[in-house]
Amino acid sequence: MDNKIILGSDHGGFELKEIVKTVLMQKSYQVRDVGCFSPNSVNYPDIARQVTDSIISGEFTKGILICGTGIGMSIAANRRKTIRATLCHDHLGARMSREHNDSNILVLGGRTIGIETARDILETWLTTEFTGGRHQRRLETLDA
Repeated sequence: MDNKIILGSDHGGFELKEIVKTVLMQKSYQVRDVGCFSPNSVNYPDIARQVTDSIISGEFTKGILICGTGIGMSIAANRRKTIRATLCHDHLGARMSREHNDSNILVLGGRTIGIETARDILETWLTTEFTGGRHQRRLETLDA
């Protein structure tokens, strides 16, 4: 298990980020929190850039981004080659994002899901493995 994860949010995801960070640390993950560090307004693409840069460089293999709805962070992250950021609202989406899409960034909406749902999504996303096969070929097509 790769126990390192990079985490970031904007102001709309700040509260959920703090909860997710606590859960990750309780599960013995080494967490790098790149902000934001208060509910004051920040520019979400800057946070997404820090997380995606760390994944593209290979320093981290997985990351989590959180904003108010998750939409902005998803757009910002997925503009980068080799990034597969998946906005998840439930257990099934989290599972499929890993099994079929080898998601390397989980995106959550801090204002759209409850804490228990977020915990379920997080647990599923962290423990589900990529199945490869025909799905690997599809990822290769995306990267071509």
